[in-house]
Amino acid sequence: MIVIVEIIIEYSNDNFRKLFNIKIINMKKLLIALMSIFLLVGTISAQDSPKKMLKKASKNLSKYYQNPAENEAKLTEALELVKAAFESDEAKANPDAWNTKGKIYNELANAEVKASLLNPEYLIKYPDAAQTAYQSFSKGLELGTKKGHKKDALKGLEETIGHLINSAITTYNVKDYASAFSGYNYTLELHDLLKANDAKSPIVDDAQRQEYMFYGAVAGYYGDMKTDATPLFIELADAGYDHALIYEALFSIKSEARPEEALKYLEMGRTKYPDDTGLLFAEINYYLKAGQLEILTDKLKIAIEKEPNNVTVRNTLGNVYDQLYQSEDKAGNTAKSIEYFDLAYDYYNQALAIDDKNFDATYSLGALYYNKAASYTDKIKELSNDFSAAGTKKYDAMKAEMDSQFAKARPYFISAEQLNPADGNPLIALKEIYARANEFEKVAEYKAKIEALGK
Repeated sequence: MIVIVEIIIEYSNDNFRKLFNIKIINMKKLLIALMSIFLLVGTISAQDSPKKMLKKASKNLSKYYQNPAENEAKLTEALELVKAAFESDEAKANPDAWNTKGKIYNELANAEVKASLLNPEYLIKYPDAAQTAYQSFSKGLELGTKKGHKKDALKGLEETIGHLINSAITTYNVKDYASAFSGYNYTLELHDLLKANDAKSPIVDDAQRQEYMFYGAVAGYYGDMKTDATPLFIELADAGYDHALIYEALFSIKSEARPEEALKYLEMGRTKYPDDTGLLFAEINYYLKAGQLEILTDKLKIAIEKEPNNVTVRNTLGNVYDQLYQSEDKAGNTAKSIEYFDLAYDYYNQALAIDDKNFDATYSLGALYYNKAASYTDKIKELSNDFSAAGTKKYDAMKAEMDSQFAKARPYFISAEQLNPADGNPLIALKEIYARANEFEKVAEYKAKIEALGK
């Protein structure tokens, strides 16, 4: 899965340092803060007009600006006042009211970012703050009749886009794909709005815009909003954005309703990214479903004839036969599974004959034996309940065969680890193999290696 670690902070370094200069509030100040919240009921009275409530909200917001750490309650009061004001049609028709609302929600979004930085366990209270700020300032811009209205709205929106990006990235990273999809879409909308009004946007060029569009599309894809994500993927494909997932996603989305169009995107992706595993397996699954595996294997054999020293093509054909082996093995077709196992083994070794330091072929040979060993697991579990002499004999024989396959996998994984120590997959496999062999010192060694990689 794709993870972004970027975060946009709207503060200078000095202001950022202030976030960590938190003073301990003594009991007296705490009581005063609590009393101010209780008294809030009295400040929003039935006699207050929307105009008066908005004026009070602006004053409270100004006090909050002066010292956010000490005046957090003022922001809460401002929020409640603006909510009350917007129960009237008078406020809804007032561009200043919308801009005030936008400023308050911008500060709420700001406060959430600060709180999250200080405490990773912080639970977001206003997840839609940035979106509400965007909608509010947009309305202020729409209703504005004076130059000042437009200026205030655009200034607020220039800040809001940073909050939208932060929200999109944060929700994406915690796999809240629905919120991330909305966040990225709002970001792109707001960018276009700012550009149309000659205002500043942190999205400096088409490349950055396409990057946000890509992550928005991915969020929609994984968030089960594939229909909404489709036009984004198509635009990215047409623009030549460089990522294999675009073609895998379009193939997946269009496979049922538009199989011919789906195949077009799959072929485009396979041509552009011949080494991508996701597209390879998508192609394998397509031809498996269509019953046209010969086309796939024939294509790869032709490619080998054209490029006899191409290690990737031989690895790919090995992968195809590997998948076929596993499929036939699960179906109980012993003869076919053995045939495909041998072919996979042969093509992986052909790749190593060309490049004996090739990680993919080395690891794949280990995985071939490892998966064969793992396929005995369910059968052994069934036999473990048979305590007859015949059952025990079968159990011992099958367990010995399983252990033998794990033993054959081990040297390939050790070589793979040496070829690429940063790849955690050989380490995970070796830890499991050593655990099954009761070599616990080795288990501890590989556990430490895995933890060191952060896996």
